[in-house]
Amino acid sequence: MSFTHTPTGHVADSGPLSDAERQTRIDLAAAYRLAALNGWDDLIYTHISASVPDEPGHFLINPFGLAFDEVRASNLVKIDIAGNIVGTSEYAVNATGFALHAAVHAARADAFCVMHLHNTAGVAVSAQPAGLLPASQHALRFYGQLAYHDYEGLAFTPAEGERLVANLADKPAMLLRNHGTLTAGRTVAEAYVLMATLLKACEIQLQAQACGTALVIPDDALAARTAAQLYDGGAIEGALEWPALLRKLDRLDRSYRD
Repeated sequence: MSFTHTPTGHVADSGPLSDAERQTRIDLAAAYRLAALNGWDDLIYTHISASVPDEPGHFLINPFGLAFDEVRASNLVKIDIAGNIVGTSEYAVNATGFALHAAVHAARADAFCVMHLHNTAGVAVSAQPAGLLPASQHALRFYGQLAYHDYEGLAFTPAEGERLVANLADKPAMLLRNHGTLTAGRTVAEAYVLMATLLKACEIQLQAQACGTALVIPDDALAARTAAQLYDGGAIEGALEWPALLRKLDRLDRSYRD
């Protein structure tokens, strides 16, 4: 793994931007900034990737070496499925880190945005044998819809990619044992809101367990019924929440749009 100094203000040049790509860049940069505000970042590591609209096999990802709160629409780097930079850029990308995302993007046509984090609560719950318990309304969103992938070490190989996507199947979220969390969304907003819900569920579980008393767990029938209500017939999640989150960012610092 190499480390390259990356200036925050240089615009990666991959050609003229369509309106759809411009909006995707804004949304993706916003997801990075929001993750930083929430304390979900891990130094310069982990990634949120998004497909480039109308450019099959092309994706946007953060420059390797920048913190999440330094990401802007203009400094996101366009890459292909192998992690190669498309066009010209002074930025480095973490092709090894993108390999996990690439496996999901390649296997799932609905995975427009893939979000992978090393959030403390998510890693802690991933290390518990039972994983995420259906102990809160947030957790019930993932009842029967949360995948697991066992830890295989630091290096992510093509063979592991096949196992990971087999474990993920058609589910929207995953706990990577001893490693972190992953969500796959049909939009950037959906991937973000799924992650927010998953991490809130993990935080609630850890705080409830810290009390040292038995947890009240809904029975399977109630859990399944609640999950179906929360899933809302398959509607894309985040459509209502996302504009409010962008307004929050705009009040704090609009530079993510640059």
